[in-house]
Amino acid sequence: MALFGKSNEHFLGYALSGGGAKGFAHLGALKVLDKCGLKPDVIVGTSAGSLAGVFYADGYHPEEIGDLFKKKEFREFVELSIPRAGLFKSTGLHGFLKKNLRAKRFEELKMPFYAVATDWDRACTVTFSNGDDLVDAVVASCSVPVIFNPQYIHGKPYVDGGLLKNFPVSVIRKKCKYVIGVNVSLMIPPPEKNNIRTMMERTFNLMSNSNTIFDKTYCDILIEAKGIEKYHMFDLNNMDAISEIGFHHAAMKMSEKESWKIVEKCHKHYERTKQIQKKIESIRKKNLLLK
Repeated sequence: MALFGKSNEHFLGYALSGGGAKGFAHLGALKVLDKCGLKPDVIVGTSAGSLAGVFYADGYHPEEIGDLFKKKEFREFVELSIPRAGLFKSTGLHGFLKKNLRAKRFEELKMPFYAVATDWDRACTVTFSNGDDLVDAVVASCSVPVIFNPQYIHGKPYVDGGLLKNFPVSVIRKKCKYVIGVNVSLMIPPPEKNNIRTMMERTFNLMSNSNTIFDKTYCDILIEAKGIEKYHMFDLNNMDAISEIGFHHAAMKMSEKESWKIVEKCHKHYERTKQIQKKIESIRKKNLLLK
């Protein structure tokens, strides 16, 4: 690709934010991007974005991902634990991923994928992108502190990536010519009544929003699913409504003139790539005939 100017490891990348059940809005946004004919070369996700991203990178269509979660309830993904480090074990989520992911290793996915988590001991953001820890890495990325026990990987505890990097655009920014970011974690209003769930959710929301500010500026196209603030983090009963909000705002954003310019550049890139591949294949066949 250096033949066409500045070389990038990837042409187009997707960055998907955390947001709990609001992550179903990612599925609506991905449907729109599919309809635009876009094909990402890499995808990075935090928490809910990691969950949507890994299935997308595994070759699932957004509608197929939604079907996997339909008729599921929160309790199916968790197991009560003695409250030492968290109220729940994430054994259900671990089993769900292990059962439904076709790939067992990062390298078996159909595109490069980064799962963002937080190293609990070192208090820093980490990305997982290779090896056999695919399922564990996604579970770690989704392990909201206090709610879930930390996920141990090679003896080290990891928790939700949204703690420090809820919108992981910067993880792939330098690797990509263009980055489309989907942010589903917008500021929620103060709860009318305080309880443990609403206090925890607003605390995490304030914290995660504060670390998305710079990453928003790194997007070439920023899609924000406004209107899902009224849904809570563990709402698995309004998946279709949340997904529809993501679809609506993605469609609006992608219809903008500046967004469509990038779409056209992506299509030109795909066409050039096909032409180069055809030439390479033609040369390869000629060389075989000459042997």
